[in-house]
Amino acid sequence: MEKIIINTADSFSEIHVGTAWETVHEMLPHSGVAILTDTNVMELYGARFPDFPVLRITPGEESKKLEVVEMLAAKLMKAGIDRDGFILGIGGGVVCDLAGFLASIYMRGIRCAYVSTSLLSQVDASTGGKNGVNLEDAKNALGSFKQPEFVICDPLMLTTLPEEEYFSGLAELIKTGIIGDPELFEIIGSNQEGIANRDPELLSMCISKAVNFKAAVVTADEKETGLRRLLNFGHTYGHAIEMYHSYRHGYAVSCGMEMASAFSMERGLISRDDHKRITDVLKSHGLLPGHDIPDNQVAQLLMKDKKKSGKDIFFVFLKGIGNAVAEKIAVKEAADFYIHNKPGTKQI
Repeated sequence: MEKIIINTADSFSEIHVGTAWETVHEMLPHSGVAILTDTNVMELYGARFPDFPVLRITPGEESKKLEVVEMLAAKLMKAGIDRDGFILGIGGGVVCDLAGFLASIYMRGIRCAYVSTSLLSQVDASTGGKNGVNLEDAKNALGSFKQPEFVICDPLMLTTLPEEEYFSGLAELIKTGIIGDPELFEIIGSNQEGIANRDPELLSMCISKAVNFKAAVVTADEKETGLRRLLNFGHTYGHAIEMYHSYRHGYAVSCGMEMASAFSMERGLISRDDHKRITDVLKSHGLLPGHDIPDNQVAQLLMKDKKKSGKDIFFVFLKGIGNAVAEKIAVKEAADFYIHNKPGTKQI
């Protein structure tokens, strides 16, 4: 078990990795709490939830929209949750995003915390305070920064995840290793069986390393004005692939990481061997489905990325495994690279 602290100018957050999720009963206020979850998590764990009102959503990205937020806010009001209230999100990335976003705007801001039930939310969505909802097909176009007071990451909860969702979360673990922790990358690459079998001790160690890295980044740059941009490695192409193919987030980001690694290699920033190591690890875990966005749609999809600035975009390149850098480039340059190097067009 490990407790990791995120301490920014405006907030203080504790991430508990390897802690049994039921300890949440001891960490909540005695009153004024509402629980947000989805129907899948409710069916699996609802009988052991703390005794507070429960708000349920439909699982999946379709729930990340303003109409759902409005519905949830109305239910909070009906439940008597006021400015001293507290929202506990129990679920994966969608639940954590909605809980944080709702907590940031309801009554101009109330307290919140998460029990993260998916690997993606344990290593990414629940840590760092970024949350939001989608606007049409633009991911997280509406959002805010709201640090949860605490997050519980219980690796035993990952045993109930569907296989695709589990491996989708693994992509974010691999991403962390690639951009900032070569040891984590090596652990994942050399423990394929333990990862596949969801070994709780191995996962606790990997999640702790990922959260420690992200906590250091967020503490230094909470509002993503510099260093935190590195966490978007693979996401520029990944979000475009996700929008076009409707892949799960981690699979799309994995494809984006493969392309960003190739882009870095073309610029002479990483070796062919490093590019192959990255691609081999992603392939070994089944994380590289085919993706072929039509040429006339690539730039249009990239322009919907939140990291866009006018006709430019902050793109994350590699300078080696464990070393990333964000550079502002033209959206056209990123689109042209994808068009000429996507799978099936050229042997990289």
